[in-house]
Amino acid sequence: MATRHRELVTIARLRRQLLEWYARNRRDLPWRRNPDPYSIWVSEIMLQQTRVAVVVDRYQAFLARFPALFSLASSPEQDVLALWSGLGYYRRARLLHKAAIFVVNQLGGKLPASSEELRMLPGIGAYTAAAIASIAYGEAVAVVDGNVERVLCRLEGWAVNGRDGAGLDRKVAALATQLLDPTHPGDFNQALMELGATVCLPRNPHCAVCPLAADCKTQGEHKSAAHPRMQSREVAHALSFRTSRRPNQSHIEVLLEQRPASLTVMPGLWELPALKSAAVPQKSLLMTVRHAIMQVNYYVRIRSVAEGDVEAMTVAGGERRWVPLTDAGEMALTGLARKVLTRADLLAHKPPEAHAPDR
Repeated sequence: MATRHRELVTIARLRRQLLEWYARNRRDLPWRRNPDPYSIWVSEIMLQQTRVAVVVDRYQAFLARFPALFSLASSPEQDVLALWSGLGYYRRARLLHKAAIFVVNQLGGKLPASSEELRMLPGIGAYTAAAIASIAYGEAVAVVDGNVERVLCRLEGWAVNGRDGAGLDRKVAALATQLLDPTHPGDFNQALMELGATVCLPRNPHCAVCPLAADCKTQGEHKSAAHPRMQSREVAHALSFRTSRRPNQSHIEVLLEQRPASLTVMPGLWELPALKSAAVPQKSLLMTVRHAIMQVNYYVRIRSVAEGDVEAMTVAGGERRWVPLTDAGEMALTGLARKVLTRADLLAHKPPEAHAPDR
């Protein structure tokens, strides 16, 4: 009985210390200013495998274009992908759009309020469902992401060696549930994730300012499984332009190619045509770009190709289209295509159109 009492006292103290630290140190992020469940849902999907700094601007642009669940559901998928361009993992955007349509058509436009019901929607797994339910609806359910796992493993001195992944997952989930503050579940979950993101870092954690340091059994980095090594590949793409003349006007068009729907990676997105050879003579080289996709570092060479040489120099792929530069920025471009056109200062810097919220 005395041991159980000490455990409860310790848990209560850890909760208090973490929430007090969070109140003083929480980052001012746009999705924390908006308690609307739809907005929280969008932010959680965007934050999957994507750095906060990258998400901030894209989140605000996305909500300016799709301010409510109904506006997202009623928009074409290509418009959704265009606003997602640069975030990567485009399957997230497709499933977000699909789930919005389902909620509108089957649930009367009301997002489910429990983590169990949320998990029935496309693209929402255990972590995302718990995050939305706890932050938006106050459900007492623990959230476990990579940051939370790292914090809890260090707190208990558990090594992450990859040989007992399922067993470790169960232990972490059980501890997260035990520590969860049932009166402030959303703040507690965000505090634990914030601690992992800003203090309990993968390398060189800031233990001196950690609110849980006194109870931490690791006090620094813990033994963890090695990350898989990045692969390297060299590729090259064509940047091809032409001038289109119409009555009373002329404009520059760029050649883009849509990735076939049959592809598993980025189907339906628009990219620059791939060159048959990754070797580009120095005199023809416009720029080099490094671009990472999952576990592959692509070293990309870009060269200018005349309209008449495109067919002979590029690999045949999906549908090709000559697109006015003024319109290219609004298309669902791959991250690489957007990066190249931006660096070449070819995209029109047009802010997303703001739509009135749906009633």
